[in-house]
Amino acid sequence: MEDSSKGLTKGAWTAEEDSLLRRCIDKYGEGKWHQVPLRAGLNRCRKSCRLRWLNYLKPTIKRGKLSSDEVDLLLRLHKLLGNRWSLIAGRLPGRTANDIKNYWNTHLSKKHEPCCKTKMKKRNVTFSSTT
Repeated sequence: MEDSSKGLTKGAWTAEEDSLLRRCIDKYGEGKWHQVPLRAGLNRCRKSCRLRWLNYLKPTIKRGKLSSDEVDLLLRLHKLLGNRWSLIAGRLPGRTANDIKNYWNTHLSKKHEPCCKTKMKKRNVTFSSTT
């Protein structure tokens, strides 16, 4: 899909676009994202290129299930930091903030948030005295 105002491609990335972006980053390195679309020959905005690289294509990204140690750390960090996924991901090398958020929402939130909500409800209960 193209954005008619600037002629930029939107939507899903093709394998060819991924390949062009990888080659560009290999040649010029990360950074200077405003130059990446032109250097790579992509019809994408710089933000789209940066996010595609950082969240999907970067070789240091870990894919697959979280280890039990990672899950334990995620639970402890979430208790400490709440839903601050970027901060949590920064302490889990190779994991993106989006991956951590998605893992929490699909595997852990239902198991661990109800207890917190119950505690909050108990705190908000008012007691009336009968004298």
